[in-house]
Amino acid sequence: MKPDPNEPQTDPKDEDVFIPKPLGRPIGFKLPPQAGENTGNIKTKKDYSGMTMSQRNLEKRKDLVEKWGTNYFRDFKNIRKYRSGKTFMANPRIFKKEAALYFPNFHGDTLAEKSADTTPVLQGKVTVVNVFSSDWGLNQAQTFTGKSVNAELHNIIAESPGIAQMVDINIEENSMKAWIIALFQWQLRAQRPKNEWAKYFVVRKGVSERIRETIGLLNGRVGYVYLVDEECKIRWAASGNAEGTEMEDLNKGFRRLVNEAS
Repeated sequence: MKPDPNEPQTDPKDEDVFIPKPLGRPIGFKLPPQAGENTGNIKTKKDYSGMTMSQRNLEKRKDLVEKWGTNYFRDFKNIRKYRSGKTFMANPRIFKKEAALYFPNFHGDTLAEKSADTTPVLQGKVTVVNVFSSDWGLNQAQTFTGKSVNAELHNIIAESPGIAQMVDINIEENSMKAWIIALFQWQLRAQRPKNEWAKYFVVRKGVSERIRETIGLLNGRVGYVYLVDEECKIRWAASGNAEGTEMEDLNKGFRRLVNEAS
């Protein structure tokens, strides 16, 4: 069989270095997301004015600890080539609400409008979020959420239309590829009902390294799936192709959160 050019190639040496493990603790941000964040247009700089030099240095040190010290994925090595780029195994059970961290805001265009934020779409709903940057990544995400492989998940959404939903985030920072996606938006619209057009995002900028490292988007070609509650907290996450009981674990967690929100 001819190898897929989009699939990350495996080096036997990498398999001895990195083995994906289940998430050991919640991932995400400590502060809730806000619409208008991460647009890629405005660079914010913290104001240290009014502080003495020693206070300023202390605050900067605290900021560095906050930025790097809590990063779950910073020490992962040779992650891109293992098992089709699988970054981590999904947590078997959903994270407790009081411990869970927040999913960031993404800003982009949807099939319904230009310049939209993900946060207003996610707030108040229990959402399965597919994040991908290539057909390869989309196909991986669909091993968890595709209708042909996971009818149960789609039944949960159909049973609770005001509570449960699915959102797609297509990160395409290459201008030419983003232009091609825009050119063929009519095909994407034809594949889904009109009331779901606002749930398909094409994000061209604003996805910083900090965002990638904080929620585990370490491989641009790999697909990721997040279970996000009505407060935008990440309760479950997965990467790469579905393995073992990962799809069943997603469904159990999804149904539980939907029941709690009902």
